Amino acid sequence: MNTDVFTQLEVWFVVGSQHLYGPEALKQVSDDARQVAVALDESSQIPLSVRFRPIVTTPEEINQVCIEANSAENCVGLVAWMHTFSPARMWIAGLTQLRKPLLQLHTQFNRDIPWDTIDMDYMNLHQTAHGGREFGFIGARLRMPRKVVVGHWQDPEVLERIDVWARAACGWHDLHGAKFARFGDNMREVAVTEGNKVSAEVEFGFAVNGYGVGDLVEHVNAATDKQITNLIAEYNDTYVIAEELSPDGVMYSSLRDAAAIEIGMRSFLTDGGFKGFTTTFENLHGLKQLPGLPVQRLMAEGYGFGAEGDWKTAALLRAMKVMDAGLSGGTSFMEDYTYHFDPNGMKVLGSHMLEICPSIANAKPSMQIHPLGIGGKADPVRLVFDAPAGPGLNASLIDLGDRFRLLVNTVETVAPDAPLPRLPVARALWIPEPDLKVAAAAWILAGGAHHTGFSQSLTVEHLQDFSEMAKVEFVLIDENTTLFDLKKELRWNDLYYHMTGLSGW
Repeated sequence: MNTDVFTQLEVWFVVGSQHLYGPEALKQVSDDARQVAVALDESSQIPLSVRFRPIVTTPEEINQVCIEANSAENCVGLVAWMHTFSPARMWIAGLTQLRKPLLQLHTQFNRDIPWDTIDMDYMNLHQTAHGGREFGFIGARLRMPRKVVVGHWQDPEVLERIDVWARAACGWHDLHGAKFARFGDNMREVAVTEGNKVSAEVEFGFAVNGYGVGDLVEHVNAATDKQITNLIAEYNDTYVIAEELSPDGVMYSSLRDAAAIEIGMRSFLTDGGFKGFTTTFENLHGLKQLPGLPVQRLMAEGYGFGAEGDWKTAALLRAMKVMDAGLSGGTSFMEDYTYHFDPNGMKVLGSHMLEICPSIANAKPSMQIHPLGIGGKADPVRLVFDAPAGPGLNASLIDLGDRFRLLVNTVETVAPDAPLPRLPVARALWIPEPDLKVAAAAWILAGGAHHTGFSQSLTVEHLQDFSEMAKVEFVLIDENTTLFDLKKELRWNDLYYHMTGLSGW
């Protein structure tokens, strides 16, 4: 997904002070704040605009900026900095109604103490050290979900952490008002792909609705020969095409069928303003083949996707796609498929029947056609490739009935031990952290789904920030996880949510 998704979005840079210091000090605070905001805005590490707002010094000004942020369509969150001491009671009215994500930047204008010249005027002007603590207290007192970043505003690590938060805020912002289409229903009798769509819309802001496959087929049948031919020309420029799919090949008509399905899907999704969709092999009436290639290509453009009606994974994947726009690596729908239980190196082979996003391909994908044992349709076209080696993660959004849980497991993607000449699907092979036995047991204990959002571009911090914005439970399985501690964490979480009656904070 390209960075166009960030083009119109912005974070507001809000700086607190008070009139106690006099007009000259307030002018200096404003000048310093503007310089910091401009630097953040111009930083290549932060992909969206940082908009300077006039400094706030009264409860009325703070309340007004929070009201304006809530109603500003392009504002995805607020970065707050206490240049001086801003009495926190002034912030109560504004913060209690703020609905946008909040980051507290605990920084100061000058990096170093001027040892030879420092005096009380300097001390009064540069009060982040305790002004930020005053602001932090009111956030804690109000039980506000927020991120705190500490360090000098020119420090690359500080910029990186702001970038992570800003990307998470964009993912959260994008879901509000988003629409997801389910072509057909959930895979029959499956539990984890079900869920409460009303609760999801309340918690995350996105809507999920079902559509008959016939609605999609109308768009597929409307694809013209010229559209199909032009799209196949694009395929030839982008992929390594199997001989049987060439114009003289025996399966060329199947490629044209796949192209028609892609054109129809794109038309349906564009006309309806959808940001993601689901399919299921049990609802294909009127389609000549299970959509494989079309789903892969639409995912690569940023659409969320879930197989077998899994709308929660489709929504999560869309948010992850927004977060990783412009980053190296990629993000895809994924499924834990089979294990390698060799004691010398246990691994997980992740894949799906067809629908793995080429954004995680380690080389130019190969377009192939092979039989599919389920679905009862013609052989589907698909892209085949391996994911590159390197760090990654799997994320699962699950509905526990009383709340949603976001479960994340860090992994190390590795190259296959040997070629896979008879496995005609895209795939990724990884070693879960801390190891397969602990990670799989922890995943099962936490109720994680078999469908995930797999990413080699995002970090745990992106998804943790996102979960706090969404006010949903976050559970991490990583190199430090033990089953003993994880079981305690799950029990504590259950108790917390039961006692508070909250789905989040």
